[in-house]
Parts: sequence; structure tokens; C-alpha cells
Amino acid sequence: MIHVTSERCKMGKNLIFITMARLVDISRRGIYTDLLRKFRSEGWNIYIVTPHERSFGLPTELVNLNDNLDDNVNLNDNLNDDGKVGDVYVLGVKTLNLQKTSTIEKGIGQVLVEGQYKKAIKRYLPDVKFDLILYSTPPITFPKVIAYLKKRNPQAMSYLLLKDIFPQNAVDIGMMSKTGVKGVLYRFFRRKEKKLYALSDYIGCMSPANVEYVLAHNAEVSAERVEVAPNSVELNDNHNANLKAVREKYGLPVDKPVFIYGGNLGKPQGIPFLIECLEANVHREDCHFVVIGTGTELPKLKAWYNDNVNHNANFNVTVMEGLPKAEYDELVRSCDVGLIFLDHRFTIPNFPSRLLSYLENKMPVLCATDPNCDMGRIAEENGFGFWCESNSVEAFTAILDRMISADRTAVGEKGFAFLKENYLVENTYNAIVKHLVQG
Repeated sequence: MIHVTSERCKMGKNLIFITMARLVDISRRGIYTDLLRKFRSEGWNIYIVTPHERSFGLPTELVNLNDNLDDNVNLNDNLNDDGKVGDVYVLGVKTLNLQKTSTIEKGIGQVLVEGQYKKAIKRYLPDVKFDLILYSTPPITFPKVIAYLKKRNPQAMSYLLLKDIFPQNAVDIGMMSKTGVKGVLYRFFRRKEKKLYALSDYIGCMSPANVEYVLAHNAEVSAERVEVAPNSVELNDNHNANLKAVREKYGLPVDKPVFIYGGNLGKPQGIPFLIECLEANVHREDCHFVVIGTGTELPKLKAWYNDNVNHNANFNVTVMEGLPKAEYDELVRSCDVGLIFLDHRFTIPNFPSRLLSYLENKMPVLCATDPNCDMGRIAEENGFGFWCESNSVEAFTAILDRMISADRTAVGEKGFAFLKENYLVENTYNAIVKHLVQG
């Protein structure tokens, strides 16, 4: 068993990141891994707490990632107190299956995981003094873990990366209710949510609308504690995809603009409305649509696709299951416009991270969302896309027409410039650490 000595802990600043995502390799790209690599390059020692779900057959264990990361060290990285970039450890905690499992196992697993994480931290990281306690939603069920860490590290700052507003988002799309039997569950999670907010020294939100929502619906949270700490990426300025070869690989046309919708395909994405929009534009000859991803609503989308694809020679839609990240990025780079859809029933302002891959690849965006989401308004105000509400197929078709006739190269360049100004890991990193400097 790896043991992190107290002497080792004295070297540099220590960050613990608590997540329900399966995060075992920070060399891969993603909103959390990119941010953690930034912390590491600035000399922070990183301790990641992540689930080892039952299906993987792994025990609770502490793994040292440093040997695998040393080859990727940038010579311009800041040095730790011992002359190195920060160390990285992953504490994998044995849990029940928390995703892609039965509702019963997922529910029991969510109840148990808080205690399992706390027990594992006490056993495997007993001597580590943390300077920063970082965690994200989902889930909101870690207040006891955060309270324990704050008590053990009174000097540490606790920072919540608010990626969804639960349980209200579940109420919005009919998965939960504020009344009746489901109301008991709602009130339980709402108490957890408020407790997590109370334990957080600062709450980093994805957009200005998120900040406004948190403050409007949680009077006990002071405005000084809530700020924008956006989804962000480590820039990969690679725009050299062989468009023709990639499109031919996936059976996509090379002589017309391709609109891509990639990522999670679940209830929040409003897949029925997406299908309506595709249905209304499926015979157009001036564009092509590709939808790629995984999620609970993928079977519904595939069923529609399979029922229609063989009935029309001009069918201009391709539906694909998810690809590995590198292949997905390659596919995105070969497309022309990124699509974003959200269920119109949302009262909470989501801000999908798929926007980042579109902007990074200099692609304009079409956003069809609820009116509370500010992504579409930000896109229009800054010239990198068009927006409509996700309850009108006619409105979607209108912005589709606008994008087909627009100077898409110029619009995409504006998006890339906006990304560099607002959505790089430096922005999120600086939003967090400025409080440590001030303190």
C-alpha cells in the first residue's frame, strides 16, 4: 500500500479533488483533467478521490501517477518546493455501481458513497494537510466528507465547482417532484444542496446566469462567495484535420456543411425536440447532420433513424455511437458547425461543456435551449453563433438558414477568440487561487 509521508506532504501545496467521475488518468483531455494539470504545472500536489465501481472489480487503493506523467512535463512548468512539478495520486474508493446500473443499486450506492470516501481518506491520506478542497456537482451528497476535511484542515479553502443545480434540474424535466412521495426525496436532496453551499467558502459557477440563479434561490448565500469559474480547456490549437479523409471514413459528404451534435444524449438534451428538428430538415440538400454520443435517449434517436434512413435517398442525417476522445476530436475538426440542444422545461441555467470543443476548433454554434440558459445569448452577443428557444422547429430552421448563408469562417474565428479570452484553464485556475492569494 502506498503511504504518503508527512515529510512528502510538506513539499508544496496540496489539493484534494473529490469527484464521482471515473478519473484515473489526468493526461486525458477533459474539463477536470485539464484543470488539474494546470494546478500540477503550478507546483500543486494533487490527490484525486474517485470511485472504483463494483463492475471494475478493483479494491480501494492509492495509486501514484507520477511515473506516468513525468514524460509529459513542460520545461516551462513552475517548480514545487523540491524542484519538481506537483505530484499526482489517485485514491480509488471501492463502491457499488453508480452509473449504468439499476435504480436501486444506484440509489443505495449514492447513500453509501459519502461514508466510503470519508473512511478511505482517513485511512490512506491521514497525514496530508490540504490547502485546497476542490469538488464538483454532481453529486451534492458529499457534505459530510467536506465537513470532515475542513475540520481536519482549518486553514484550507473549500471550493465548489457547480456543474449542475440539483435537485431542481430533476424537477424541471419530471424526474422528481416537490410534492407527494417524490417530494420527500426532493426535500432530502435540497437539504444536502444547502449544506454543501454552506460548507463552501466559494462557489464557482459556469456562467453569469448560474451566479444569478444561485443567489436568487439561496438567500443565505452571500454574493461575495459566488462567482464565475467557467468550464475550460487547455488549448489544443490543432486545426489540421484532413477533412476529406475523415469525412469519407465516417461516410459524411465533403461538398456541403456538416452540422455536428456530440456528447451526452440524455433527457436534459431534449432529444425529442432534436428529432423534430432533424425530421423537418432531413431532405435538405444544402447541409448534413451528424449526431454522435451515448446516453439514455440514444435508443430513441436510433429507432427514429433506423425507421427513416432507408426510405429516402437524400436522407441527410448520420447517427453514431460515441467514439474515443481522440477520434471524436478528429471528427469535430472535420465538421463546420456545432449544435447545442437543451430541454425547454429547464428553469435552471445549464451551460453544456460541449461548447468548448466547438469553439476550440473554430466552429460557429447553433443553440436551441430553454430561455434561462445564457449560452445562446452569449454566442449572439459575441458573434460566434445563433440562438433560438427549443420549443419551435420553425425558429430552429430559421437560424439554420442564417448559418448556412453566413460567413462561417469569420463566425468561427470569433468563437475561437472568445474561447482564448474566457474559457482556458488559466481563467478557472486564476478564479480559484486568487482567493488564496488574498487570504
